[in-house]
Amino acid sequence: MMNEFKTFAMKGNVVDMAVGIIIGGAFGKIISSVVADIIMPPIGLLLGNVNFTDLSVTLKAAAGDAAAVTLNYGKFIQTVVDFVIIAFAIFMLVKAMNRLKKKEEAAPAAPPTPSKEETLLSEIRDILKKK
Repeated sequence: MMNEFKTFAMKGNVVDMAVGIIIGGAFGKIISSVVADIIMPPIGLLLGNVNFTDLSVTLKAAAGDAAAVTLNYGKFIQTVVDFVIIAFAIFMLVKAMNRLKKKEEAAPAAPPTPSKEETLLSEIRDILKKK
């Protein structure tokens, strides 16, 4: 069973997936920082410094030591806005990468070198044409 697990864990796909997940997690932190620290402040300024995260509805007021029960819909709105911005940024990144990939594919490839058989057949054809 240990050998089977070792074989499974060391397969290329599993290791590639693990690396992708780790890098994706780190990249997610970068994107979150870009959205929260760079993109959202100007958007907030354009919207009149509205901070969605503070929006909530109090379902039950605080009583004594018990905290108030609130429905924090502002945090949800902020998360949706962050998602839309991140999704759009990733869409633009993928679109740019596809454009670069198409340019690489559009570059003419060198003509394939003929095989020995093709060369021999061409020579035979040329000889027959001369006769």
